Amino acid sequence: MKNTMVLLCAALLAGSALAGENAVGTVTHLSGTFSVLRAGGSVKMLAVKSEVLEGDVLSTEDETYARVKFIDGGEVVLRPNTQFKVDKYSFDEADAGRDNAFFSLVKGGMRAVSGLIGRRSRDKVGYSTTVATIGIRGTHFGALLCQNDCGHVPTTTGSPPPNGLHTDVASGAIVVSNPAGLQQFSAGQFGYVASPNSPPLPVPPGLGIQVTMPPSIAANGAQGRSAGGSALDTSCGL
Repeated sequence: MKNTMVLLCAALLAGSALAGENAVGTVTHLSGTFSVLRAGGSVKMLAVKSEVLEGDVLSTEDETYARVKFIDGGEVVLRPNTQFKVDKYSFDEADAGRDNAFFSLVKGGMRAVSGLIGRRSRDKVGYSTTVATIGIRGTHFGALLCQNDCGHVPTTTGSPPPNGLHTDVASGAIVVSNPAGLQQFSAGQFGYVASPNSPPLPVPPGLGIQVTMPPSIAANGAQGRSAGGSALDTSCGL
């Protein structure tokens, strides 16, 4: 019996170590209900300090904001009712040749700040959506994907944002592309893509949709840039 317990404990420790080796990020801030669908099909609830793995589909519920820090220092903050997938992730601080970070915003909204991968291998980072792909240029940006679910989002016109992808850039730049065209947006600019067959278009600042987050989720204190805040006007913040 004793030998059996020793073997069981050893197996559990080995499994725990393996999970740690596979982790690509960690939940650092959370308010509400946050879950993950793992690549193997299992579903579990996440908490602060929970690990995020390659292949995970992360989901926030109503009134839930969640922040994830990746092992290269990059961060993403997710709005309520968002689904975000870690499609591919590979990082070795000593080997830039292994850099690879590709994600999918399936629904909802997010803000992201580039980590080391984005600073040294910007072409190895990308965010896909149903209407366009976002490439980064050393970036802090926001994205909101409306699919008949943005009726609660405030705008300067008083009307709900139209369906499609809305972007804003706080620093650096992003390149938004799809089969219909390509457009770069720099700090202080807003963009919009109506559909996969419509080109990305610039939006006047007064009409742009900015993704903002609660200070409790966004703030870094003295640790550096805020992942959820922005240098932009927040009059249309979410």
